[in-house]
Amino acid sequence: MKSVYILGRQPEIGTAELESLLGADNIFRIGDFAIGSTNDPSYIPFSRLGGSMKVCKVLTTLPYTEWSKIEEYITTTVPQFLKYLPEGKLHLGVSVYGKTINPRKINASALAVKKVIKQAGKSVRVVPNKAPQLNSAQVLYNKLTSPLGWELVLIINGSETILAQTTEVQDIDAYAARDQKRPKRDARVGMLPPKLAQIITNLASVGNNRYGATVLDPFCGTGVILQEAGLMGFNAYGTDLEPRMIEYTNENIDWFAKLLLPPSFTWHAEQADATNATWPKEFDFIATETYLGRPLTALPDTNVMQKIINDCDVIHKKFLQNMASQTKAGIRLCIAVPAWKTNNGFMHLKTLDSLDNLGYTRQSFVHANKADLIYHRPDQFVGRELVVLIRK
Repeated sequence: MKSVYILGRQPEIGTAELESLLGADNIFRIGDFAIGSTNDPSYIPFSRLGGSMKVCKVLTTLPYTEWSKIEEYITTTVPQFLKYLPEGKLHLGVSVYGKTINPRKINASALAVKKVIKQAGKSVRVVPNKAPQLNSAQVLYNKLTSPLGWELVLIINGSETILAQTTEVQDIDAYAARDQKRPKRDARVGMLPPKLAQIITNLASVGNNRYGATVLDPFCGTGVILQEAGLMGFNAYGTDLEPRMIEYTNENIDWFAKLLLPPSFTWHAEQADATNATWPKEFDFIATETYLGRPLTALPDTNVMQKIINDCDVIHKKFLQNMASQTKAGIRLCIAVPAWKTNNGFMHLKTLDSLDNLGYTRQSFVHANKADLIYHRPDQFVGRELVVLIRK
C-alpha cells in the first residue's frame, strides 16, 4: 500500500469514483472512511477528485494500536527526518481515524513530538485538535501540506496502525470560488456543486481519460459539468432545453476559461431538447445531471408524488431512447437522476428497471454498493442518484 484516501461525507460515492479511476484491483476499503491504494498518491491529480478530502502517503504500518506505543514510535523516529526539511518553522498536525480517542490525548502526544523536535534544534508550531481529525480548512490554512508542514495521519485498521502523511487536501476556497463567483447562477433550476460535477465526470470518463477527449452534457444547465470537465483537460459540448441556460453556460464558461482553462480547451453549447435532439458533434462520453423534477420543500402526498415521478420517467425514457439511437456500443454514461427521500427510504425512477430494454447495461462496483450512490443532504427531499451505464 502506497497511499490512503480519506473519503468525504458520502463514502460510497467517493469509493466508486476511486474505483473507476484507479481500478478495483488497486484499491481496498479501510472501514467506512478511507480507501487504501497500491498506487502512488500522485497517480491521479488530487484536484480532480470530488469525493475524497485528503490523500496521504503511507510511511509505515505498525503491528499494534496501543496509543502509548504509537506515541513512542513517532517521538523516536521523527528526529531523523528533520534534516530533510528546509529552513523555517515546522507546522505540525495529527489526525486519528478508526479509533475513538479524546482530542486532549492527541494534543498531549503532539506536544511530546514538539518537544523532541525542539530538542533537535527545529522550531515548530502544533495545530491543536478539537476533534480526532483535523478538517480540510485546518490542514489548508495551517499549510500542513507545504514543504514546512506535516499532518501525521494515524489510521487504526484492525490490529494495525497505518502511519501516513497528508500530501494534498481539498482546496475548499477554490471550490467556493468556482461555484459562488460564476457570473450566472440560478437557484430555481438547482445548483450542481463542482465536487459532484467532478465525480459525475470521473465516473463517466473511464476509458476516455486522454487529454482532449470530449464530454457531452445534454442537460447542461449553467455549465458546471462543462467547466469541471475543462479543468480536467477535456473538451465540452452541452445542450439544454432552455435558451436562457445556454446564455448562462456561455457566459460562465467564457469567464471560467479566461481564469483557469487551458488555451486548447474548446466548448460549444446550444439549445436542444434532450428527448429528441440530434447531436452532430463527436463526443467520447456523456456526463450529465438530468431533469430532477419539481423542487420540494416538503414531502407531498402520494398522488402528487406519483405524478412527479411519472413525469420524470417519461422524460428519462425518451432521453435514453434518443441517446441509444445515436451512440455506438461501449460508450459510457454517468447520469445523475432524481431519487426522492421518503419516510421509508428513497423512491427511484421506474425507468431504471428497464435499462436493459432501452439498450444499456448498468455498471456495478466491487467496493461500493450502487444502491447507495445517492448524493443528498439531510434536509433535502430530492437527491441525485448516480447511474453509470454502458451502451450495449
